[in-house]
Amino acid sequence: MPLVDANIQLSEVVESHSSLIPVLNRFGIKLGLGDKSVREICREYELDTDFFLTVINAFLNEEYFPERKLQSFHTSQIIDYLTKTNFYYLKFQLPNIERHLNSFISQSEPANQSLKLIGKFFASFKDELTARIEKDQRQWFPYCLGLSEKLQEKTAEQREPDLSLDAEEQGEDMIEALLADLKSIMIKHLSGTYDQNLCYAVIFSISSLEKDIKQHNRIRYRILVPMVSAMEHHVSIRNA
Repeated sequence: MPLVDANIQLSEVVESHSSLIPVLNRFGIKLGLGDKSVREICREYELDTDFFLTVINAFLNEEYFPERKLQSFHTSQIIDYLTKTNFYYLKFQLPNIERHLNSFISQSEPANQSLKLIGKFFASFKDELTARIEKDQRQWFPYCLGLSEKLQEKTAEQREPDLSLDAEEQGEDMIEALLADLKSIMIKHLSGTYDQNLCYAVIFSISSLEKDIKQHNRIRYRILVPMVSAMEHHVSIRNA
């Protein structure tokens, strides 16, 4: 699809791609967009138009991911977006899936073993995602921001030994893998009598989160991690 530019009406984009609504919320943008262009909306909400466009185009287009451009933005912009994304997962998407899943399980056969397995998989996924978010907020994101601030102040100290970038560099993300397993179990191994509408609601909510997390992880691993690696390199040179 063609890239969204600053002159297009944002409402037209959202009407065609409702999955963007949570992304807008992360930027503080509320619905009731009127006929305003992307540039006008960004001006109204005091947003960096270039950063906003880059994020939403990357979200909408699997093939579009300008790594150099994204890495040119300030570390704080990247982390602010990832922080708000994490908040959205905890406060909205996880409770939404859990609500649908609980209704699905409670209104199906009590002895359905496949539903019990689905419930266990969701609990494992929820624990893993919550733990990663807590680590982000307590440790990883403050470290990234602190490193950026120290470099700006030109008083960088040596890297703290308990923080390892290697932990963030991985091929397969466990969060994505667990979510894919959960959806696969529902599609391949459901048995017995169950409410098909509630089943669809669960799968739809899982698929929505799955897409969102893939985009989140692209920014996390392909943008933030290389930015931090570069900053650590500068720190090591200064402290040599």
